[in-house]
Amino acid sequence: MRNIIVGTAGHIDHGKTALVKALTGTDADRLAEEKRRGITIDLGFAHLQLGKDLRLGFIDVPGHERFVRNMLAGAAGIDVVLFVISAAESIKPQTREHFEICRMLGVQSGIIALTKADLVDADLMELVRLEVDEFVAGSFLEHAPRIAVSSVTGEGVDALRGALDQAARAADEKSAAGFFRLPIDRAFTMKGFGTVVTGTMMSGSVRREQEVELTPSGRRLRVRGLQVYGEAADRAKAGERTAVNLPGIEPAEIIRGMVLTEAGVFTPVTVMDCRVDLLPNAKPLKHRAPVHFHSGAAEIEAEVRFPDKRAALKPGASAWARIILKEALLTLPGDRFIIRMFSPVTTIGGGVVTDISGHKYRRGEDAASRLAAMGPETLIAEQTFGIAEAQLRAFTGLRHFGTWPEVEKIGAHFISRARLAEIKQQLASACRSFHKSQSLLAGIPKQDLKARVMPGAPGDLFEYALAAVPELVQEADLVRLKSHRVVLKQDEEQARLAIEAAFGKAGLSAPAVADVLKASGVETARARSLLQILLREGRLTRISDDIVIPTPALIELRALLRTHTGESFTVSTFKDWAGISRKYAIPILEFLDRERFTRREGDERVIWQP
Repeated sequence: MRNIIVGTAGHIDHGKTALVKALTGTDADRLAEEKRRGITIDLGFAHLQLGKDLRLGFIDVPGHERFVRNMLAGAAGIDVVLFVISAAESIKPQTREHFEICRMLGVQSGIIALTKADLVDADLMELVRLEVDEFVAGSFLEHAPRIAVSSVTGEGVDALRGALDQAARAADEKSAAGFFRLPIDRAFTMKGFGTVVTGTMMSGSVRREQEVELTPSGRRLRVRGLQVYGEAADRAKAGERTAVNLPGIEPAEIIRGMVLTEAGVFTPVTVMDCRVDLLPNAKPLKHRAPVHFHSGAAEIEAEVRFPDKRAALKPGASAWARIILKEALLTLPGDRFIIRMFSPVTTIGGGVVTDISGHKYRRGEDAASRLAAMGPETLIAEQTFGIAEAQLRAFTGLRHFGTWPEVEKIGAHFISRARLAEIKQQLASACRSFHKSQSLLAGIPKQDLKARVMPGAPGDLFEYALAAVPELVQEADLVRLKSHRVVLKQDEEQARLAIEAAFGKAGLSAPAVADVLKASGVETARARSLLQILLREGRLTRISDDIVIPTPALIELRALLRTHTGESFTVSTFKDWAGISRKYAIPILEFLDRERFTRREGDERVIWQP
């Protein structure tokens, strides 16, 4: 089923609602005040089935200047505009404003309905046609059908249906392949169901029992039920007018402009970079000017800043701008928006969102060049250690990514190949520097190397980069250059022998490490490195921070304990077997517990490894 949203547009009392009723049989004015006053105040909805494979959803918008904000909430989701101009009055102020709004929102297809045809003669109708031709010349409506119609007599209604059929079949459908996004334009309580929200689905699809997220609040909710054009459904997709039943939340907690989306995918933002177009009849838009920002069904106060520091944007001109919102909003690159003056509130322009990453511009950075080239590759290249796939998805709204010649994908992470090459060079350089300052050590600990070169980087990215450096070797938790060898000087060799002898003589009753190093004959820093060599070679074993024992003594101790396999023993018994004091017995037993050689059972132990 092809689903296309048709939105009305035009001046107040030009017959938009009557025309929708003539086409669909539905009175889109649902409020009592609308019926009493005879004008549309808020959005109205209807639908029309054209054959088995085409369904049109109508959004009827108010034409009064006081309710343009409501008109904008509906116009954002339309695929085809039904542009209504009264043949009895021709072009009026809101005709022009609604036309500019549709143009700024990127509407590409439409039909012009010349309503109230029963009230004018042929000459006046022809004059109105000429005025309309001049008005839409050069625009997306230049070649749109102009159909004279009367909602009273039915004149032209069938022809209008036919034109809508053709326009709808030629229009692009919203994509059901993207992420689910539903801008909310109504929230109310339905007896027997609870809270219901409605909107025109921008992209993706949603199903019953799916977990969704209400943005910008971040509230996770469950879809209890769905209706598409008033009919119960198990699934709704992009382009359909959808009602969603949400348990566990009150309508008062939901306001127009909030968005339902897939849970855990997007983050609402308050900063976005955009391309802004100012209408020719608008006043100059000053740097840091306050505006009303309209996107989807949302209206938010905002401030417009120009990164090139221009004093103002001239009428009819276009520029890159940063928009700062007073409230967070879920928006994505490619989304269109409208800006209106703060006071008096009139439409002055619109634009397209380009980037929502909140990039911090450096002094002298060319924002225009950056934004003109904006794409996933730009975002990847800007990050010191690339970007996680989930974050790139949140910044772009793309569900799937292709491949880029200058980008490497590592697990769920993207990084530019140029930056990866820099990192590999930095890893090798850091190892050289370490060997130069710590020539007695076999290598730099991996975590130390990561902290020096890639602080905060994902672990899998570090491991990938490390493995890709051909001149580096990993040995356990150490990294060294392939060419690095520990060569001891004469005094260092003598000190190493002295250190080993001191611990070997003491056996299990280990001397203080500091005392042994001090008596080694070389300065403490080199002595500590020599101790690390002995530990790494397995000649000594570290029991705790303060206790080091010769490895042969530990081997003999294990052999002694194995002769008592099956026996339970206490610390006191162990002291007698090993011939050491409690000062050494407890740390050594705790070491053996950690090594799973012994197992503690209350106050006693048994041999774990016979």
